[in-house]
Amino acid sequence: MNTIYQVILFLHIFSAILSIGPFFVLVPMIPTMRAADHRGLLAYLSLFKLTVRLVKHAGHVLVTTGVLLIWKSAWSWSTSWVVMTIAVMISSVFFLARAFSPVICKFHAQKISQDQLISKLHRSVWIYIGLLMIMLWFMVAKPVLW
Repeated sequence: MNTIYQVILFLHIFSAILSIGPFFVLVPMIPTMRAADHRGLLAYLSLFKLTVRLVKHAGHVLVTTGVLLIWKSAWSWSTSWVVMTIAVMISSVFFLARAFSPVICKFHAQKISQDQLISKLHRSVWIYIGLLMIMLWFMVAKPVLW
């Protein structure tokens, strides 16, 4: 395995960690959001926005390094685990775009209550973690589906 491939692989794994890890920090924060006053809630929402931004940028690195890894390896774009990873990734991109920022904007526009906001964010965090764990399973297990 050459050095360039190893560097790309390291960056790919590191960006996968950055794409998943920050959401596990948000999970224990959600119960404290329920008891927070308005000012405290705004601080938590700021952290949510920062987390989503970090995950988006890590996702860009993840996709780029993933493309480079497929290009430099013997894997084909039509391999079942590659196709399924891409399908789940596309789903997660659309989900991420709709799950957090629009909900936070609705709260700021006073279209949803604090309880609705927190419930939606809590559900969205777990759905997104689930999507990323499925994608991670495809990349690690490399199942042959067809």
